[in-house]
Parts: sequence; C-alpha cells; structure tokens
Amino acid sequence: MSGSDSTQSAEHAAWLTQVSEAILDQKRPICDPHHHLWDYPSSRYLLDELLADTGSGHNVVSTVFVECGAMYRSAENEPDAGRRPVGETEFVNGVAAMSASGGYGATRACAGIVSFADLTIGEDVREVLEAHISASTRFRGIRHATGWHAHEAIRNSHTSPPQGLMMDAQFRQGFAELGRLNLSFDAWFYHEQMPEFIDLAHTHPEVTCILDHFGGPLGIGPYEGKQEEVFAFWRKTIAELAELPNVHAKLGGLVMPINGFGFHKRAKPATSIELMSATKDYYLHAIDCFGVERCMFESNFPVDKRSCSYHVLWNAFKRLSSGFSEHEKSCLFHDTAARVYKLEQNP
Repeated sequence: MSGSDSTQSAEHAAWLTQVSEAILDQKRPICDPHHHLWDYPSSRYLLDELLADTGSGHNVVSTVFVECGAMYRSAENEPDAGRRPVGETEFVNGVAAMSASGGYGATRACAGIVSFADLTIGEDVREVLEAHISASTRFRGIRHATGWHAHEAIRNSHTSPPQGLMMDAQFRQGFAELGRLNLSFDAWFYHEQMPEFIDLAHTHPEVTCILDHFGGPLGIGPYEGKQEEVFAFWRKTIAELAELPNVHAKLGGLVMPINGFGFHKRAKPATSIELMSATKDYYLHAIDCFGVERCMFESNFPVDKRSCSYHVLWNAFKRLSSGFSEHEKSCLFHDTAARVYKLEQNP
C-alpha cells in the first residue's frame, strides 16, 4: 500500500465520472494481480467496491490480493505480534470464498493471496508462514515492503523499514524461508533501492520474486522535475534486474502521487490515451527487458484510483499493447499472473 487517502468519497467519485470510455477488446480475459481490500474511517474498499471496479466493462476473471495491513488479529486474541498478520489472510480468504460461491458474479476475487510476515525475525518466520498456509489454500507468498527514503517529502513504507533492510542478514534469513516453503516474494521499494533488490534476488535464486509498481520511480520531493534523470537510472537498473530469471515484473502502480505525474491534481482525470502517453516508456522498456512471459499488467487499486478509473486504466494497457501478438497479450493480461501466482491450483 502506498497511501490510504479516501478514494471512495462522493466528490472523488464524481471527479472520476468526468471521463468515461468505451471498453476496448472487451472479451479479453484479465487477471488483475494486484489490489487491496481495507475498511478505514476515511476509505472503504471491500468486495462490493472491488467488484464495482472489476465489473465496469473489462473481462476480469480473477484477481490477486496484496497485503495492506488490514484486519490483523487483535492483541487480545493473538498475544504473539508476529502472528497477527495471519488475520489478514483469514479475512481475505473469507472474501475469496464469498466470491467463489458464485453469488457475486463470475470474477474470482482474491483467487491468490499475498500477505505479510515480518522477515526481520529470521528463521522464526517459518512458523508464521506455515500459519498463513494453514489459513488458506489461496495463500501464495508475502510482501514485506522496504521503501525507505531520507527526505521528509517521501513517506516510508507502511512497515516502517529501516535504511538498507534488504541487505540485513536477519531479513535475508527470513527471506530464505520463502524458498524452502515454495512461497513468492512481492517487492515494493523506491527506485534508488534497486541495487539492493538485485543483490537480494541474485543471492536467493530459489525464491520467486515479483517486482511491484516498476520498482517505485519517484517524482516528488528531491525528484520533482527530474523525470529524465530518474528514468535513466531506472532504465539501467531494470535491465540488470531482468537478467535474473527468478524475478517477474508487475506493470502498473505508476500513477500514484509519489510518481510525480500529477494526474490526481487535474480538474479532469486523464484519458487512457493521456495515461499511456505519459508512462509508456516505462512499460515498453520493462517488456523489452523481461519479456511478456515475465510481465503482468496490474491495477494497484484502489491506490491508483486517486488518478483514474479502473476501466480507463485497463483501456490504457490495451492501447499500449494493441500492436502485440495474441500470445503476448494473453501473457500480459492473464497468463503470466495466473502462472506465477499458481491460480490453477485453487479448488
């Protein structure tokens, strides 16, 4: 999660409705491999809100939930703080079961679950991971967000990581347990931390890694007005990362306020053409480096809803890939995500 400001207010909903587009390539199956669920005083995004978005015109057949610190077990019911995040898996599994019942439409919401476990406890994290596994057959791995920056304008990840966490020996002991249990790792950090992640993924080739949100290219604070400089650094390091076969890339999460494109500040939301015009260089370079069989489009909703509607975002992806082959489109929109998150294994 990279922000929990209200995205469901009536005012914001009205702002989003200013742009409505016909759905492109309407029948194409989509697996959305990155969204959240939460219920905060200022922002509610649960099954109804998710299905309103996934049901807005595109053929979203399945989704993957990614941790955001929601519905942990209470301290009263779970004295062990390390095991409290298992409550998020239990909560999301319940939502997934509702969706799978068939009473909420054809989309298999939360067919895969990515939760949180504190890797800084080292080998002891295995017990927590096993508890997640016991809590849901849909559990696939964890995300331990490591986004850190010294500048006050850039908020650190919700896990409150210290500087250099991915290089920490205890963190890496916990990371190694993922490989032993055949679990994946979703990586969320900021672009200058890319070398740390490259070293981590290289050191542990047995762990399937998924890079979230292009590795967090920043465009605020000290990076405001320096898009060319940021892109040059990102372009070089993403090519290095792509040399590691255990790493896959999620293509999305690029229109958050931290990315600096400023779509959320506009009087009228961006169209799909405008979204792709501003961001396409990131998408095309990542696809060139990783190949379509290691790339997957993602919504990052409701966080990216600050800037655009769900149907507009997926139209943007379809515009970007309009000249691609049928195989390439199938990988980007569905097959890579379904394979990496092993969705075919679900009952």
